[in-house]
Amino acid sequence: HTLLAIIMEDIKVGPSLESESDGNVELYFPRKCSATGRLIAAKDHAAVQINVGHVDAATGTYTNEYTTFALCGYIRFLSRGDESLNRLAAESGLMRSMGSFPHPSKSSAEAEED
Repeated sequence: HTLLAIIMEDIKVGPSLESESDGNVELYFPRKCSATGRLIAAKDHAAVQINVGHVDAATGTYTNEYTTFALCGYIRFLSRGDESLNRLAAESGLMRSMGSFPHPSKSSAEAEED
């Protein structure tokens, strides 16, 4: 063996896992943006993944369950991350729709009249 061949044997190319039947299996799974459905590229460093915990309605305690949402950098660049997360949480039944809350610019007396 040459020195280069010995070095190459010691270097692993990317994260992978060997399975018994198929050989190497990749450990990278691309994510999709929950708001747009776009694939989130590996180099999208502005993308975030958020776990929203489920809460027991009666006691208000965390139930050790969560729903995962991924937001691509494009949504965050457009300043739509908060709006998208609220919409996704409402669609998942984790919170009420934002339309059900009174508008903050209305006073309490105006909200009762509507």
